[in-house]
Amino acid sequence: MLRQKSRKPKTRKDKMKKCHKLCFVLLFAVSFKLSAQVQDTDHQYRRPLLDVLQSIEAKFGIKIKYSPAQVKDRWVNYANWRFRTTADETLSNVLTPLDLKVNKEGEKVYKLKEYEYYRWEVKDGWAYLDQLAQQYHDQQSWEKRKAMLRPQLYEALQLSPLPPKPNSKPIITAKRTFDGYTVENIAIEIMPGLYVNGSIYKPLHAKGKVPVVLSPDGHWEKQRYRADCQIRCAMLAKMGAIAISYDLFAWGESQLQFKYEDHRRSLAQTVQTLGGIRILDYLLSLPEADTKRVGISGGSGGGSHTLLMAALDERIKLSAPVVAMSSYFYGGCPCESGMPIHACAGGTDNVEIAAMTAPNPMLIVSDGSDWTAETPLHDFPYLQKMYAYYGLEGNVENLHLPTEKHDFGPNKRFALYDFLAKHFHLNAALFRDQTGKYNESKITIESEQALYVFGDKGERLPKNAIIGFENLEKLFK
Repeated sequence: MLRQKSRKPKTRKDKMKKCHKLCFVLLFAVSFKLSAQVQDTDHQYRRPLLDVLQSIEAKFGIKIKYSPAQVKDRWVNYANWRFRTTADETLSNVLTPLDLKVNKEGEKVYKLKEYEYYRWEVKDGWAYLDQLAQQYHDQQSWEKRKAMLRPQLYEALQLSPLPPKPNSKPIITAKRTFDGYTVENIAIEIMPGLYVNGSIYKPLHAKGKVPVVLSPDGHWEKQRYRADCQIRCAMLAKMGAIAISYDLFAWGESQLQFKYEDHRRSLAQTVQTLGGIRILDYLLSLPEADTKRVGISGGSGGGSHTLLMAALDERIKLSAPVVAMSSYFYGGCPCESGMPIHACAGGTDNVEIAAMTAPNPMLIVSDGSDWTAETPLHDFPYLQKMYAYYGLEGNVENLHLPTEKHDFGPNKRFALYDFLAKHFHLNAALFRDQTGKYNESKITIESEQALYVFGDKGERLPKNAIIGFENLEKLFK
């Protein structure tokens, strides 16, 4: 049997040694902390960010929300010298050099955020738009400005010149027939081994030439497979148009080729734009497509894509960005602002880019809960002025829904149906009920798998499909 070693009782001398050792450690820790925070110019009046935030809270009687990771190992130079008479000014002085900011959540409640290049104060966005507008005063001067912007937008997207179009034919699934419309899934090779996927909704009994409407997806859950996207495209087809919904880059079936994280790369904006152009190439090659009636309408990130596509591609004759356009918000995703499009022609913004489609019909749909909440006050009047240069103020409309949220709900869809019916001469009356509202009840909502091109598990992905972002980058090099 093993026996434990007997422990010698501690003497007073041992206890004193331990106490001295502990005191030394504590003294060293305190002296280190103090030396790190010496308040003089030799040490740049340096203080830990955590301490500075706590001081701001105490001084101004406010609450600042933050995570441990946001303040860890961050220091503020000349910290005490950055304090001002208000909490807002002080926070700005302290956080800006650290690429941090705060969002105000209440009267005295703030939340620490990483710096957001794409989000401005409303007044700053308006002031910048006013500054841009000083460069033109009539149709001629605006057309000159537009002629500068468009080629530079292509260059900023690395699409000047456009890459050669592959000779491959689109991959199209079997047609499915529903009440007044059909659906086919499609994949188009836009560069060697790079595919964009979507679903085409067509009228069941179309006669003559029919309009074409692109429906780019936004950053919503379930992507283009969700019910409201299927309803919108199917209703447009029932009314007599060809409508196509298609994936964002590295979303939906694009994830067979790329990781979800790749959507946060700047090249996502370029791939999505090229995808829209190639989709339009294909649709306008169809014998039934009316090249004079081509529209585009997407919501949120799809709305940003709508603005850009309508500005770039003159084949598009009508646009309807939904819950997207703003002079003080540039899109919070690299697929909307990852490439330097906003630096073109000395600088531009999304509202000026939207104006590039004038005098073609444009519907701006805004709501009261996101960055479009102020659209009717300044951005829309700017657009009216631009359309007035052509004597066509009536071609631009704004539906503002102050009590609604950031979505593509029924009222937003109904406005789109009305707008397209008005300008593309679609027969909308057949699909309204006795109250004048559209009846969407006869639309079949398909399963996500039913909208796949490459099979339930991607088993039909073409053999030449590139895999991985590094291989995509090689195409552009």
